Amino acid sequence: MKFEEKHLVHLAAVIEYGGVTAAAEQLGLSQPAVSRTLSALEKRVGEPLFQPGRRPLRPTVIGAELGRHGRVILEAAREAAETMSSFRSGSSGKVRIAGVPFFMDAFISGMIGGFQRIEPDILVEQGYGNLQDLENGIASKRLDLAICPLGAIKPKPEFRFTPILKARNVIACRQGHPLLRRKKLNRTDVADFPWVAPLPGSPLMADLHTVLLNLGLQEISIRYSGGSLLSVLNYLEETDALTILPHSVTFAHRKDRKVTVLPLDIPQPPRSLGILRAREAQQPAAEHLVAHILKEFDALRAAIERHQTSVVWGP
Repeated sequence: MKFEEKHLVHLAAVIEYGGVTAAAEQLGLSQPAVSRTLSALEKRVGEPLFQPGRRPLRPTVIGAELGRHGRVILEAAREAAETMSSFRSGSSGKVRIAGVPFFMDAFISGMIGGFQRIEPDILVEQGYGNLQDLENGIASKRLDLAICPLGAIKPKPEFRFTPILKARNVIACRQGHPLLRRKKLNRTDVADFPWVAPLPGSPLMADLHTVLLNLGLQEISIRYSGGSLLSVLNYLEETDALTILPHSVTFAHRKDRKVTVLPLDIPQPPRSLGILRAREAQQPAAEHLVAHILKEFDALRAAIERHQTSVVWGP
């Protein structure tokens, strides 16, 4: 015997709420509509579904069994409605975010953790990539958000870019580095020490060449390359090597790592770190994460700028 699902759902609601009127109200239907459904179901079953003369209504044995099946459907419908409501409000769903490695490791991963304390039902998938990879990921809808630097060139028409931090690079070294002990720091002194190369494809690689030209250096000794942010910091702490890093990254690790800034003023790139996304509307969960990152950087930006002004930059 085949049953219509709505008949079983109506039966389950009447059993749960103890009456036709209350069930109809919860289902968003009229009382006569629910009564007709019960009558049709009783006729199909050939048995009464409720014990006569009992208030609130109490199901018969067969009524209770059929109501149990209807309750499964009713609960599934409720959960589906709650899921949809949560998705639309941005309290559930999945956000796929990727970005340039050093910034993702220094800032964004921690911000994602803070975001999920507020929104624990949102899954966040994090990845890495350079600008071209990130643009392709957003264009193909494999990514919702990207954290990347952009310069004077405007983003492509299909993208939105929200700046969050103006770029500033520094030469980083370990605390206690020999150059920090010199009373007068000459610009060419950096050539006397080994260097860590930025990641291939990173904007920092082009920035390093600009710095070398500005310092009048033809070449430097590269001793280490290809490492993650953690491995670069570990390497710097154990050697007298130098490297170029975003100032914000050294700021983020100023208290937990033995790495500092060499107070040598260097050319700065005309770009900003920001959030890249499709111009079309995003799913609410992604927009909630964007709002959280922007709020976090509003507070962080002021602290970074204060730190920058506290350094006495050399010539």
